[in-house]
Amino acid sequence: MAKEGIKAREIKRQKLVAKYAEKRAALKAAGDYAALDKLPKNASPVRLHNRCKLTGRPKGYMRQFGISRVTFREMALDGKIPGVKKASW
Repeated sequence: MAKEGIKAREIKRQKLVAKYAEKRAALKAAGDYAALDKLPKNASPVRLHNRCKLTGRPKGYMRQFGISRVTFREMALDGKIPGVKKASW
């Protein structure tokens, strides 16, 4: 499980990206790269990283479910994700 500080940092980045999204788009359209450079670094959407909603794990993230592969497997085997069952052929 990820440390709480790392999860909090990621949430803080998401808020900054949302706050500056409109301003960034306007500056990009105007081609004002000097002003873009003065915005906070964490306001750039490139710096965001997907994390598991339950554990905070940064790797093995499944976009469709918003959780990591490990958590997905546990929940699927327990029957907690509707419509998902183990494949067998």
